[in-house]
Amino acid sequence: MASPETDPKTPFTLDPYHVSEELGFILPEPLHTLPAYYQPWMDIALHVPELLHSHELRSHINKMPLLSTKFLQKHRELRLAHLALSMMTMGYVWQDGESDTVEILPCNLAVPYWEVSQQLGLPPILTHADAVLANWRKKDPEGPFDMENLELLLSLPGGDSVKGFFLVTLLVELAAVPALRSIPVVINGVRCGDTEAVARGLQNISQSIQDMTDALKLMQVYVEPSVFYGIMRIYLSGWKDNPCMPKGLVYEGVQAEPMEYSGGSAAQSSLLHCFDELLGIKHEEKCSSFLTRMRNYMPPAHKQLIQDISLQKPLRSFVQQQASDILNQAYHLCVSKLLALRSYHINVVSRFITVPAAHARQLRNQSQDLVGEIISRAPTALEQRGTGGSGIMTFLKTVRDHTKDALVPETSKGIKHSKLT
Repeated sequence: MASPETDPKTPFTLDPYHVSEELGFILPEPLHTLPAYYQPWMDIALHVPELLHSHELRSHINKMPLLSTKFLQKHRELRLAHLALSMMTMGYVWQDGESDTVEILPCNLAVPYWEVSQQLGLPPILTHADAVLANWRKKDPEGPFDMENLELLLSLPGGDSVKGFFLVTLLVELAAVPALRSIPVVINGVRCGDTEAVARGLQNISQSIQDMTDALKLMQVYVEPSVFYGIMRIYLSGWKDNPCMPKGLVYEGVQAEPMEYSGGSAAQSSLLHCFDELLGIKHEEKCSSFLTRMRNYMPPAHKQLIQDISLQKPLRSFVQQQASDILNQAYHLCVSKLLALRSYHINVVSRFITVPAAHARQLRNQSQDLVGEIISRAPTALEQRGTGGSGIMTFLKTVRDHTKDALVPETSKGIKHSKLT
Protein backbone atom coordinates (compact mmCIF):
# COMPACT_ATOMS: atom_id res chain seq x y z
CA MET A 1 0.00 0.00 0.00
CA ALA A 2 1.45 3.34 -1.01
CA SER A 3 1.94 5.93 1.70
CA PRO A 4 0.00 9.17 1.30
CA GLU A 5 1.86 12.22 0.04
CA THR A 6 3.49 14.42 2.66
CA ASP A 7 3.00 17.46 0.42
CA PRO A 8 0.72 20.03 2.14
CA LYS A 9 -1.43 20.16 -1.01
CA THR A 10 -2.43 16.53 -0.48
CA PRO A 11 -4.63 16.31 2.63
CA PHE A 12 -3.82 13.49 5.02
CA THR A 13 -6.80 11.16 5.40
CA LEU A 14 -7.58 7.87 7.16
CA ASP A 15 -9.23 6.43 4.04
CA PRO A 16 -6.35 4.12 2.96
CA TYR A 17 -5.93 2.50 6.38
CA HIS A 18 -9.08 0.43 7.02
CA VAL A 19 -10.14 2.74 9.84
CA SER A 20 -13.90 2.89 10.35
CA GLU A 21 -15.47 6.33 10.73
CA GLU A 22 -17.70 4.99 13.51
CA LEU A 23 -15.56 2.24 15.07
CA GLY A 24 -11.93 3.17 14.44
CA PHE A 25 -9.71 0.07 14.42
CA ILE A 26 -12.60 -2.21 15.44
CA LEU A 27 -13.77 -4.57 12.68
CA PRO A 28 -17.32 -3.49 11.74
CA GLU A 29 -19.98 -6.20 11.93
CA PRO A 30 -17.77 -9.28 12.37
CA LEU A 31 -19.20 -12.49 10.96
CA HIS A 32 -20.24 -15.16 13.45
CA THR A 33 -20.50 -18.05 10.99
CA LEU A 34 -18.21 -19.45 8.29
CA PRO A 35 -19.20 -21.34 5.12
CA ALA A 36 -20.56 -24.81 5.97
CA TYR A 37 -17.34 -26.47 4.80
CA TYR A 38 -15.59 -25.02 7.88
CA GLN A 39 -18.11 -26.26 10.42
CA PRO A 40 -15.55 -28.71 11.91
CA TRP A 41 -13.50 -25.66 13.00
CA MET A 42 -16.46 -23.83 14.49
CA ASP A 43 -17.77 -26.94 16.27
CA ILE A 44 -14.55 -26.99 18.29
CA ALA A 45 -13.86 -23.24 18.52
CA LEU A 46 -17.29 -22.55 20.01
CA HIS A 47 -16.62 -25.03 22.82
CA VAL A 48 -12.99 -24.35 23.71
CA PRO A 49 -13.68 -23.54 27.40
CA GLU A 50 -15.70 -26.72 27.98
CA LEU A 51 -13.23 -28.91 26.10
CA LEU A 52 -10.35 -27.46 28.10
CA HIS A 53 -12.23 -28.06 31.34
CA SER A 54 -12.63 -31.75 30.43
CA HIS A 55 -9.06 -31.94 29.02
CA GLU A 56 -10.46 -33.13 25.68
CA LEU A 57 -9.54 -30.23 23.40
CA ARG A 58 -6.31 -31.75 22.07
CA SER A 59 -7.97 -35.05 21.25
CA HIS A 60 -10.79 -33.28 19.38
CA ILE A 61 -8.30 -31.17 17.40
CA ASN A 62 -6.18 -34.22 16.60
CA LYS A 63 -9.24 -35.79 14.94
CA MET A 64 -10.16 -32.64 13.02
CA PRO A 65 -9.97 -32.87 9.20
CA LEU A 66 -7.33 -30.89 7.30
CA LEU A 67 -9.39 -28.28 5.45
CA SER A 68 -8.42 -26.13 2.50
CA THR A 69 -8.55 -22.36 2.99
CA LYS A 70 -9.52 -21.66 -0.63
CA PHE A 71 -13.21 -21.18 0.21
CA LEU A 72 -12.49 -18.23 2.51
CA GLN A 73 -13.17 -15.43 0.06
CA LYS A 74 -13.78 -12.29 2.07
CA HIS A 75 -11.88 -10.29 4.69
CA ARG A 76 -14.46 -10.90 7.43
CA GLU A 77 -14.41 -14.64 6.71
CA LEU A 78 -10.64 -14.64 7.05
CA ARG A 79 -10.83 -12.68 10.32
CA LEU A 80 -13.33 -15.11 11.85
CA ALA A 81 -11.27 -18.07 10.64
CA HIS A 82 -8.15 -16.55 12.20
CA LEU A 83 -10.01 -15.96 15.47
CA ALA A 84 -11.33 -19.55 15.56
CA LEU A 85 -7.95 -21.09 14.70
CA SER A 86 -6.27 -18.81 17.25
CA MET A 87 -8.59 -19.84 20.07
CA MET A 88 -8.04 -23.52 19.23
CA THR A 89 -4.28 -23.03 19.09
CA MET A 90 -4.03 -21.28 22.47
CA GLY A 91 -6.15 -24.00 24.03
CA TYR A 92 -4.18 -26.79 22.35
CA VAL A 93 -0.82 -25.48 23.57
CA TRP A 94 -1.90 -24.62 27.13
CA GLN A 95 -4.55 -27.31 27.80
CA ASP A 96 -2.54 -28.83 30.67
CA GLY A 97 -0.80 -25.68 31.88
CA GLU A 98 2.88 -24.86 31.89
CA SER A 99 3.89 -28.33 33.04
CA ASP A 100 2.70 -30.16 29.90
CA THR A 101 3.04 -27.89 26.88
CA VAL A 102 3.38 -29.27 23.36
CA GLU A 103 6.27 -28.84 20.97
CA ILE A 104 4.27 -29.40 17.77
CA LEU A 105 1.01 -27.90 16.51
CA PRO A 106 -0.57 -30.61 14.33
CA CYS A 107 -0.73 -29.95 10.59
CA ASN A 108 -4.55 -30.08 10.42
CA LEU A 109 -4.52 -26.93 12.58
CA ALA A 110 -1.11 -25.46 11.73
CA VAL A 111 -1.36 -25.46 7.91
CA PRO A 112 -4.70 -23.64 7.51
CA TYR A 113 -3.77 -21.32 10.38
CA TRP A 114 -0.56 -20.37 8.60
CA GLU A 115 -2.33 -19.84 5.28
CA VAL A 116 -5.05 -17.63 6.78
CA SER A 117 -2.40 -15.68 8.69
CA GLN A 118 -0.41 -15.10 5.51
CA GLN A 119 -3.48 -13.76 3.72
CA LEU A 120 -4.27 -11.34 6.54
CA GLY A 121 -0.69 -10.32 7.27
CA LEU A 122 -1.12 -11.43 10.89
CA PRO A 123 1.02 -13.91 12.85
CA PRO A 124 -0.30 -17.43 13.62
CA ILE A 125 -1.11 -16.70 17.28
CA LEU A 126 -3.99 -15.02 19.10
CA THR A 127 -3.62 -11.23 18.80
CA HIS A 128 -5.45 -8.13 19.99
CA ALA A 129 -6.85 -7.85 16.45
CA ASP A 130 -8.50 -11.25 16.93
CA ALA A 131 -9.62 -11.42 20.55
CA VAL A 132 -10.80 -7.81 20.81
CA LEU A 133 -11.25 -6.09 17.44
CA ALA A 134 -12.96 -8.99 15.62
CA ASN A 135 -14.60 -10.86 18.51
CA TRP A 136 -17.86 -9.07 19.27
CA ARG A 137 -21.50 -8.76 18.33
CA LYS A 138 -24.49 -6.87 19.60
CA LYS A 139 -27.29 -8.88 21.21
CA ASP A 140 -29.73 -6.31 19.83
CA PRO A 141 -28.34 -5.02 16.50
CA GLU A 142 -30.21 -1.75 16.96
CA GLY A 143 -29.17 -1.38 20.61
CA PRO A 144 -26.28 0.54 22.18
CA PHE A 145 -22.61 -0.36 21.99
CA ASP A 146 -22.19 -1.11 25.71
CA MET A 147 -21.41 -3.98 28.07
CA GLU A 148 -25.03 -5.02 28.50
CA ASN A 149 -25.63 -5.31 24.77
CA LEU A 150 -22.33 -6.91 23.74
CA GLU A 151 -21.16 -10.51 23.71
CA LEU A 152 -18.10 -12.39 22.50
CA LEU A 153 -18.16 -14.58 19.41
CA LEU A 154 -15.61 -17.02 20.85
CA SER A 155 -14.16 -17.35 24.33
CA LEU A 156 -11.48 -18.89 26.53
CA PRO A 157 -11.73 -20.26 30.09
CA GLY A 158 -12.64 -17.68 32.73
CA GLY A 159 -16.38 -17.15 32.32
CA ASP A 160 -17.66 -13.61 32.83
CA SER A 161 -14.16 -12.28 33.51
CA VAL A 162 -12.99 -13.29 30.01
CA LYS A 163 -16.01 -11.57 28.52
CA GLY A 164 -15.34 -8.52 30.69
CA PHE A 165 -11.66 -8.36 29.82
CA PHE A 166 -12.11 -8.47 26.04
CA LEU A 167 -15.23 -6.29 25.91
CA VAL A 168 -13.90 -3.57 28.23
CA THR A 169 -10.82 -3.45 26.01
CA LEU A 170 -13.18 -3.11 23.04
CA LEU A 171 -14.87 -0.14 24.73
CA VAL A 172 -11.45 1.48 25.24
CA GLU A 173 -10.92 1.14 21.48
CA LEU A 174 -14.35 2.67 20.86
CA ALA A 175 -13.61 5.62 23.14
CA ALA A 176 -10.57 6.41 20.98
CA VAL A 177 -12.54 6.88 17.76
CA PRO A 178 -12.89 10.69 18.04
CA ALA A 179 -9.13 10.90 18.63
CA LEU A 180 -8.42 8.87 15.50
CA ARG A 181 -10.71 11.15 13.48
CA SER A 182 -8.79 14.16 14.82
CA ILE A 183 -5.35 12.90 13.79
CA PRO A 184 -5.75 14.12 10.17
CA VAL A 185 -6.99 17.48 11.50
CA VAL A 186 -3.77 17.89 13.47
CA ILE A 187 -1.49 16.67 10.68
CA ASN A 188 -3.12 18.87 8.04
CA GLY A 189 -3.11 21.83 10.44
CA VAL A 190 0.63 21.47 10.99
CA ARG A 191 1.21 21.23 7.23
CA CYS A 192 -0.71 24.44 6.61
CA GLY A 193 0.46 26.29 9.71
CA ASP A 194 -3.12 26.46 11.03
CA THR A 195 -2.52 26.84 14.76
CA GLU A 196 -6.20 26.94 15.66
CA ALA A 197 -6.99 23.72 13.79
CA VAL A 198 -4.09 21.92 15.48
CA ALA A 199 -5.18 23.13 18.92
CA ARG A 200 -8.79 22.08 18.24
CA GLY A 201 -7.69 18.64 17.08
CA LEU A 202 -5.49 18.18 20.15
CA GLN A 203 -8.34 19.18 22.45
CA ASN A 204 -10.52 16.50 20.86
CA ILE A 205 -7.75 13.93 21.26
CA SER A 206 -7.33 14.89 24.93
CA GLN A 207 -11.01 14.33 25.63
CA SER A 208 -10.94 11.03 23.81
CA ILE A 209 -7.93 9.81 25.82
CA GLN A 210 -9.77 10.75 29.00
CA ASP A 211 -12.73 8.70 27.79
CA MET A 212 -10.36 5.77 27.16
CA THR A 213 -9.15 5.98 30.76
CA ASP A 214 -12.74 6.06 32.01
CA ALA A 215 -13.57 2.99 29.91
CA LEU A 216 -10.51 1.16 31.25
CA LYS A 217 -11.82 1.69 34.78
CA LEU A 218 -14.60 -0.79 33.96
CA MET A 219 -11.99 -3.57 34.29
CA GLN A 220 -12.40 -3.47 38.06
CA VAL A 221 -16.15 -3.91 37.64
CA TYR A 222 -16.21 -6.74 35.11
CA VAL A 223 -12.98 -8.69 35.67
CA GLU A 224 -12.05 -10.63 38.80
CA PRO A 225 -8.26 -10.38 39.42
CA SER A 226 -7.91 -13.96 40.71
CA VAL A 227 -9.67 -15.33 37.61
CA PHE A 228 -7.60 -13.20 35.24
CA TYR A 229 -4.34 -14.17 36.90
CA GLY A 230 -5.06 -17.78 37.81
CA ILE A 231 -7.18 -18.98 34.86
CA MET A 232 -7.21 -16.65 31.86
CA ARG A 233 -3.69 -15.39 31.62
CA ILE A 234 -1.91 -18.52 30.49
CA TYR A 235 -4.18 -18.77 27.41
CA LEU A 236 -3.01 -15.31 26.32
CA SER A 237 0.66 -16.36 26.58
CA GLY A 238 2.93 -16.94 23.62
CA TRP A 239 6.01 -18.95 22.80
CA LYS A 240 8.60 -16.21 22.60
CA ASP A 241 10.50 -15.10 25.70
CA ASN A 242 8.52 -17.68 27.67
CA PRO A 243 10.56 -20.07 29.86
CA CYS A 244 7.78 -22.68 29.53
CA MET A 245 8.46 -22.97 25.80
CA PRO A 246 12.09 -21.96 25.31
CA LYS A 247 12.28 -23.51 21.83
CA GLY A 248 9.04 -22.04 20.49
CA LEU A 249 6.47 -24.12 18.61
CA VAL A 250 6.75 -26.26 15.47
CA TYR A 251 3.91 -25.58 13.01
CA GLU A 252 3.72 -29.04 11.45
CA GLY A 253 3.47 -28.98 7.66
CA VAL A 254 4.68 -25.37 7.54
CA GLN A 255 8.33 -25.71 8.47
CA ALA A 256 10.43 -28.14 10.48
CA GLU A 257 12.08 -25.50 12.67
CA PRO A 258 10.12 -24.12 15.65
CA MET A 259 8.80 -20.55 15.44
CA GLU A 260 8.46 -18.01 18.23
CA TYR A 261 5.55 -15.60 18.65
CA SER A 262 4.65 -13.27 21.49
CA GLY A 263 1.38 -13.62 23.35
CA GLY A 264 -1.34 -11.01 23.65
CA SER A 265 -0.32 -7.55 24.79
CA ALA A 266 -1.94 -4.13 25.12
CA ALA A 267 1.00 -2.97 23.01
CA GLN A 268 -0.66 -4.71 20.04
CA SER A 269 -3.36 -2.04 20.02
CA SER A 270 -2.54 0.56 17.37
CA LEU A 271 -3.98 3.43 19.42
CA LEU A 272 -1.08 4.43 21.65
CA HIS A 273 1.39 3.88 18.82
CA CYS A 274 -0.54 6.47 16.79
CA PHE A 275 -0.60 8.92 19.69
CA ASP A 276 3.12 8.46 20.41
CA GLU A 277 4.05 9.11 16.78
CA LEU A 278 1.74 12.12 16.54
CA LEU A 279 2.90 13.72 19.78
CA GLY A 280 6.58 12.95 19.21
CA ILE A 281 7.03 10.69 22.23
CA LYS A 282 10.34 8.85 22.02
CA HIS A 283 11.10 5.61 23.85
CA GLU A 284 14.48 4.16 24.82
CA GLU A 285 15.91 1.44 22.62
CA LYS A 286 14.74 -1.58 24.62
CA CYS A 287 11.16 -0.33 24.96
CA SER A 288 11.10 0.95 21.40
CA SER A 289 12.29 -2.41 20.09
CA PHE A 290 9.47 -4.27 21.86
CA LEU A 291 6.83 -1.74 20.75
CA THR A 292 8.06 -1.86 17.16
CA ARG A 293 7.92 -5.66 17.21
CA MET A 294 4.34 -5.52 18.46
CA ARG A 295 3.38 -3.69 15.27
CA ASN A 296 3.91 -6.98 13.42
CA TYR A 297 0.90 -8.28 15.37
CA MET A 298 -1.43 -5.61 13.93
CA PRO A 299 -3.40 -5.64 10.67
CA PRO A 300 -0.97 -4.32 8.02
CA ALA A 301 -3.08 -1.26 7.18
CA HIS A 302 -3.07 -0.17 10.83
CA LYS A 303 0.68 -0.70 11.06
CA GLN A 304 1.07 1.41 7.92
CA LEU A 305 -0.96 4.23 9.48
CA ILE A 306 1.42 4.37 12.44
CA GLN A 307 4.39 4.45 10.09
CA ASP A 308 2.88 7.21 7.96
CA ILE A 309 2.04 9.35 11.00
CA SER A 310 5.73 9.11 11.95
CA LEU A 311 6.71 10.57 8.55
CA GLN A 312 4.71 13.78 8.95
CA LYS A 313 6.10 17.15 9.98
CA PRO A 314 6.90 16.94 13.73
CA LEU A 315 4.01 18.27 15.80
CA ARG A 316 6.12 18.91 18.90
CA SER A 317 8.54 21.12 16.96
CA PHE A 318 5.59 22.98 15.44
CA VAL A 319 4.16 23.64 18.91
CA GLN A 320 7.51 24.91 20.20
CA GLN A 321 7.93 27.22 17.21
CA GLN A 322 4.51 28.88 17.55
CA ALA A 323 3.92 31.75 19.96
CA SER A 324 0.52 30.35 20.92
CA ASP A 325 -0.54 29.76 24.51
CA ILE A 326 -3.66 27.92 23.37
CA LEU A 327 -1.61 25.55 21.19
CA ASN A 328 0.95 25.00 23.96
CA GLN A 329 -1.79 24.26 26.45
CA ALA A 330 -3.62 21.93 24.06
CA TYR A 331 -0.43 19.94 23.42
CA HIS A 332 0.43 19.84 27.11
CA LEU A 333 -3.05 18.65 28.05
CA CYS A 334 -2.90 15.93 25.39
CA VAL A 335 0.41 14.56 26.68
CA SER A 336 -0.86 14.86 30.26
CA LYS A 337 -3.96 12.80 29.47
CA LEU A 338 -1.82 10.15 27.77
CA LEU A 339 0.46 10.14 30.82
CA ALA A 340 -2.58 9.67 33.09
CA LEU A 341 -3.84 6.79 30.93
CA ARG A 342 -0.47 5.04 31.14
CA SER A 343 -0.31 5.62 34.89
CA TYR A 344 -3.76 4.11 35.31
CA HIS A 345 -2.77 1.14 33.16
CA ILE A 346 0.10 0.51 35.60
CA ASN A 347 -2.48 0.56 38.39
CA VAL A 348 -4.56 -2.04 36.52
CA VAL A 349 -1.55 -4.28 35.91
CA SER A 350 -0.62 -4.07 39.57
CA ARG A 351 -4.13 -5.10 40.62
CA PHE A 352 -4.42 -7.94 38.11
CA ILE A 353 -0.85 -9.27 37.97
CA THR A 354 1.62 -7.94 40.57
CA VAL A 355 -0.61 -8.31 43.64
CA PRO A 356 -1.96 -11.78 42.68
CA ALA A 357 1.60 -12.92 41.88
CA ALA A 358 2.75 -11.97 45.37
CA HIS A 359 -0.34 -13.65 46.79
CA ALA A 360 0.41 -16.81 44.80
CA ARG A 361 3.94 -17.05 46.17
CA GLN A 362 2.59 -16.84 49.72
CA LEU A 363 -0.16 -19.39 49.19
CA ARG A 364 1.60 -22.21 47.39
CA ASN A 365 2.53 -24.05 50.58
CA GLN A 366 -0.52 -23.07 52.62
CA SER A 367 -4.09 -24.28 52.93
CA GLN A 368 -6.22 -22.11 50.66
CA ASP A 369 -9.69 -20.82 50.07
CA LEU A 370 -11.13 -21.00 46.54
CA VAL A 371 -9.58 -17.71 45.42
CA GLY A 372 -6.23 -18.75 46.84
CA GLU A 373 -6.44 -22.10 45.07
CA ILE A 374 -7.14 -20.40 41.72
CA ILE A 375 -4.25 -17.96 42.13
CA SER A 376 -1.79 -20.61 43.28
CA ARG A 377 -2.41 -22.66 40.11
CA ALA A 378 -1.25 -19.76 37.93
CA PRO A 379 1.90 -20.36 35.85
CA THR A 380 5.02 -19.39 37.77
CA ALA A 381 6.87 -18.42 34.58
CA LEU A 382 4.56 -15.42 34.14
CA GLU A 383 4.82 -13.97 37.65
CA GLN A 384 7.02 -11.05 36.57
CA ARG A 385 6.29 -10.99 32.85
CA GLY A 386 3.53 -9.82 30.57
CA THR A 387 1.85 -12.29 28.22
CA GLY A 388 3.67 -10.48 25.42
CA GLY A 389 6.97 -11.51 27.03
CA SER A 390 8.07 -8.16 28.48
CA GLY A 391 9.24 -7.53 32.05
CA ILE A 392 5.94 -5.85 32.57
CA MET A 393 6.17 -3.29 35.40
CA THR A 394 9.63 -2.05 34.45
CA PHE A 395 8.51 -1.71 30.84
CA LEU A 396 5.28 0.13 31.65
CA LYS A 397 6.95 2.56 34.06
CA THR A 398 9.70 3.32 31.57
CA VAL A 399 7.16 4.00 28.80
CA ARG A 400 5.19 6.23 31.18
CA ASP A 401 8.33 8.20 32.10
CA HIS A 402 9.17 8.74 28.43
CA THR A 403 5.67 10.11 27.93
CA LYS A 404 6.35 12.60 30.73
CA ASP A 405 9.55 13.66 28.95
CA ALA A 406 7.49 14.87 25.99
CA LEU A 407 5.85 17.67 27.97
CA VAL A 408 6.91 21.03 26.52
CA PRO A 409 9.12 22.64 29.21
CA GLU A 410 7.69 26.15 29.03
CA THR A 411 4.15 24.85 29.56
CA SER A 412 4.95 22.85 32.69
CA LYS A 413 3.77 25.61 35.03
CA GLY A 414 0.37 27.15 35.39
CA ILE A 415 -1.39 24.89 32.91
CA LYS A 416 -3.62 23.27 35.48
CA HIS A 417 -5.61 26.51 35.73
CA SER A 418 -6.16 26.68 31.97
CA LYS A 419 -9.70 26.57 30.60
CA LEU A 420 -8.60 23.58 28.55
CA THR A 421 -8.55 21.34 31.64
